[in-house]
Amino acid sequence: MNAYQPVLDPASSGRMFWFDKHDTRVLFGDIRDESWELCDGRRFDVKPDMEMDYRDLPFPDGTFRMVVLDPPHLRHVGENAYMAKKYGALDPETWQEDLRLMFRECFRVLKPYGVLIFKWNEVQIPLSKILKLCEEKPLFGNKQPKQTGTHWIVFMKAGTEEQ
Repeated sequence: MNAYQPVLDPASSGRMFWFDKHDTRVLFGDIRDESWELCDGRRFDVKPDMEMDYRDLPFPDGTFRMVVLDPPHLRHVGENAYMAKKYGALDPETWQEDLRLMFRECFRVLKPYGVLIFKWNEVQIPLSKILKLCEEKPLFGNKQPKQTGTHWIVFMKAGTEEQ
């Protein structure tokens, strides 16, 4: 990590929604470091700047100004399925505790008044169940995505006026 990385993406996978997949302001992390050939012959790479587990981040408190969080959404998916390779998978037994720890860790490494942008797809688990795992309240987001089922939710870490 260098001094110019105020943004953390701890579950970056293939960096699919980033305009610049090598933006130097962002520290791209993932628990995986792998490459595959997809069924259509394209290559898919998960190549983080740093391997990390979002349940136990290796940074001091208050390190980042922003965390962008797009964790795996699927708890029922075959280990070698395209969706599991591309997006990762939740553990069917521990997913709730894993996501609770994820939120806690991501807020821990945010500076006071830092922003957390959270992406969630309701294909298997409703957003309402996910938000119950987070101790912070969301600021705003798209509450009822009609076609994609994908939510974007924005949080701000609490702080004091002095911070």
